[in-house]
Amino acid sequence: MRLLVVEDETLLAEQIREHLVQQQFSVDVAHDGADGWFKLSEYPYDLAIIDIGLPKMDGLSLIRKARQNEIKTPVIVLTARGSWQEKVEGLDAGADDYLTKPFHTEELLARINALIRRAAGQPDPMLHSGPVKLNSRTQQVWLGEDEVSLTAYEYKVLEYFMHNPNKVISKTELTEHIYDQDFDLDSNVIEVFVLRLRKKLDPEGELKPIETLRGRGYRFTMVVS
Repeated sequence: MRLLVVEDETLLAEQIREHLVQQQFSVDVAHDGADGWFKLSEYPYDLAIIDIGLPKMDGLSLIRKARQNEIKTPVIVLTARGSWQEKVEGLDAGADDYLTKPFHTEELLARINALIRRAAGQPDPMLHSGPVKLNSRTQQVWLGEDEVSLTAYEYKVLEYFMHNPNKVISKTELTEHIYDQDFDLDSNVIEVFVLRLRKKLDPEGELKPIETLRGRGYRFTMVVS
């Protein structure tokens, strides 16, 4: 999953970014509302974390502008301690959740995961697809009763597939969602990850969970429940 953090406190923004990167998220950072709007309007994010008190364009204006432009990215707003007015204004502007400063990074992570699952229509952290099970909270994957060992990026690709079953997903879309914005989008490394996933999830070649559509991308064909 690819996230955007819009926070003008440089130290806090870096702390959030480092924690989320450790949890296998790809994270872009903006330090003012104008840059936040540019990134939000140009790149596909699975969720944005936006502080209300931003220079150049405040967080509320940024969220309203995003919603007015049909950008449906889930948003968590960061508000000042005890300011219920900011919480209400943030939700009224189009935010989906809020978190009061200071906060524990574990709570932020829990809210991010819950909101991403809700946006995907999958409130349960455990996803099932045939014999494949994925726990988005613990980042574990099983094939039947056996746990499957995946690299960080193999897990990211599989998680994105399972959150988007039966959708045709281009290599570019996959790359944009699992890497930071400055990654080379022409890289063929996605093909390697998909090949490895096929071998690990379908060692006997019977399930065929990932379909290749020539010139279009991939489709995860097993039904997710």
